[in-house]
Amino acid sequence: MKEKLQSVAGISIFSLAFIIFGFILSSAWRNHTASNETINVTGSAKKDIISDYAILRGSLNSFSNSASDAFHKLEAQKPALLGYLNSFGFTKDKVKFLTVSNNPVYEIGSNGVTTNTVIGYSYSQRLEIPSNDVQIIKRVSLEIASLVDKGVSFTIEQPEYYYTKLAQIKIDIQAEAAKDALVRAQKIAESTNSKIGSMRNAKMGILQITPKNSNMVTDMGINDVSSIEKEITAVVNASFEIK
Repeated sequence: MKEKLQSVAGISIFSLAFIIFGFILSSAWRNHTASNETINVTGSAKKDIISDYAILRGSLNSFSNSASDAFHKLEAQKPALLGYLNSFGFTKDKVKFLTVSNNPVYEIGSNGVTTNTVIGYSYSQRLEIPSNDVQIIKRVSLEIASLVDKGVSFTIEQPEYYYTKLAQIKIDIQAEAAKDALVRAQKIAESTNSKIGSMRNAKMGILQITPKNSNMVTDMGINDVSSIEKEITAVVNASFEIK
């Protein structure tokens, strides 16, 4: 009888130990599973910036029956052009003239096909005007066409507007996007009575620099140079541990 009691007691102890071990194993598995649960969110941040540097480009043009005459006509237009630019504060040393280009102009036959007959020569010279005064550059680009009344043939290009402090602002706005991702994760976790743990990973998206109030987005990113007022947008894809 004593041996039977000892046998039953041994079995009971073994069973209890097995149950406790199972409970511990189950608890450990639940904790392990919970620690591996993550929440994936996308955070974003946007900031307005105003261009502080601009470049105006354009071409001075001439045409004549002879190459020599076309060149002299090109040079003859420069005093009026430089005088006009000087009235805006752009002295001659601030105007960068590039290489003169010239091309023969061929006659077009009655059938619409270009012939080998040269009817004249076209000369052009590009120039660049950089400035930190973006508003002056804008004004010149809008008004320079009036030089046609002075016999100046000038083809203006769209000014390019830049923001020169992008390096620092990129760091700041990416940090703001990461904070936004954390806030979003916390809000989602709170709705399910959970808490956010450490960040598992994060991936910075492509920065988008667009005209203000624009919704343009591309996979390669946008770096707008056409507008003075811009927006820079950063996106961060992040995953956080759920406690």
